[in-house]
Amino acid sequence: MEISPILIGKGTDKQWLLPGYSNRHGVITGATGTGKTVTLQVLAEGFSRLGVPVFLADVKGDLTGLSQPISPHPKIDERLEKIGIPDFSPTAWPMVYWDLFGEKGHPIRTTITEMGPMLLANLLELNDTQEGVLNIAFRVADEQGLLLLDLEDLQALLRFVAENRKELSHEYGNVSAASVAAIQRRLLVLEDQGAEEFFGEPALELSDLMRTDLSGRGVINALASDALIQNPRLYATFLLWLLSELFEELPEVGDPEKPKLVFFFDEAHLLFDHAPRALLEKVEQVVRLIRSKGVGVFFVTQNPMDIPDSVLGQLGNRIQHALRAYTPREQKAVRAAAQTFRTNPNLDVEEAITQLGVGEALVSTLQEKGVPGIVDRCLIRPPTSRIGPASDAEFNEVRSRSPVGTRYDKPLDRESAAEVLEERAKKLAEELEKAEPAKKETKRKSTRQSPSEAMFKSTLRSMGSMLGRELMRGLLGVLKRSK
Repeated sequence: MEISPILIGKGTDKQWLLPGYSNRHGVITGATGTGKTVTLQVLAEGFSRLGVPVFLADVKGDLTGLSQPISPHPKIDERLEKIGIPDFSPTAWPMVYWDLFGEKGHPIRTTITEMGPMLLANLLELNDTQEGVLNIAFRVADEQGLLLLDLEDLQALLRFVAENRKELSHEYGNVSAASVAAIQRRLLVLEDQGAEEFFGEPALELSDLMRTDLSGRGVINALASDALIQNPRLYATFLLWLLSELFEELPEVGDPEKPKLVFFFDEAHLLFDHAPRALLEKVEQVVRLIRSKGVGVFFVTQNPMDIPDSVLGQLGNRIQHALRAYTPREQKAVRAAAQTFRTNPNLDVEEAITQLGVGEALVSTLQEKGVPGIVDRCLIRPPTSRIGPASDAEFNEVRSRSPVGTRYDKPLDRESAAEVLEERAKKLAEELEKAEPAKKETKRKSTRQSPSEAMFKSTLRSMGSMLGRELMRGLLGVLKRSK
């Protein structure tokens, strides 16, 4: 398939996005109702045409229209003529629908083990002490190859940690009963919010997000997020987990002619709101390093100030829709946005940002050798697919012919930590009962292990010998799968 640039729109000249620099990431910003979603749609179509799979969060529920061709309209014809697009053809694009809750698409699941302690602590809103205890729990599980598939497994592990906190404190540092109890309470809140649907098996295979159709077009994966966005922590943590999974699993490819995958992160401010500094530093590293894996990340948000400077500085392709400037904070945001562009002597960028109409934007993309282009005020081209959602019948028809089939539709429940620990607890109780007569002898010889300490270590050894080698974790704490 020909690797041609993606037409964004036209100002003084036509503005293009070069596929070879799309893994240098990008940002789409602007106030509500100014056209960010249509711009996202235009880019998603362009990548799909080039054979690049796309993953996007459908926050408002209207991106399902990518699966349907756009209907003719005089305003569309007028814009096509202004921009100069003679070969416009309404097109339906290949789509797969996903939903963490399994209602509006294939369920997406991961396991507790795969997510890891850092992202889980952020999801649970733990303090530093509680996060430390959670890290100890994961260390025990990882060193013994103990799989935590769902929230039930994690609860079982926490009970094990609480019951053996004295021995664990000697080995790993202080484990308080209060911290364990606090984590358990946060897990109950998480269950009430429906997050238990997200943890379990079958876990998502990244290869299912990186498909092309029979004609070679990249499949557009849309995550139904209209309900998910009501739980901002879960929304942000899930997308962070997915980004870190891509980083850990994909091979290094340098700067390819086109990306391997493009990831659109809508409502991007939720990723950075309330995140602890340690997590933000890891996010900055992942954004910087994932480009070498051929993954392009586009952040979509209302205000460029929503994104930390350390991340914003890494986003080479910029599309700025209109911003309001009524309050001092909004005026500051406009000035900050204007300063991120390469100067155009014929354009007052700060003034233009407040005057842009719907479907207009300031555009600056990376040119040859990665040099930022001079900012231009552009009309954004129309998408070839429907602006707005697919009907229920259209949605169901697309979903029925999904290339993923029914692989994820039914949950699996294999033996994991909950069952293993329950069985080990029974055996431990039996062995401790048999060891009761040795207590007096143990007290006289203080250098020897107590029966409980001996049984605790014996339990860990038996778990490890049964469940396999130690598990390893990557930059954001997610599981590194064996190659």
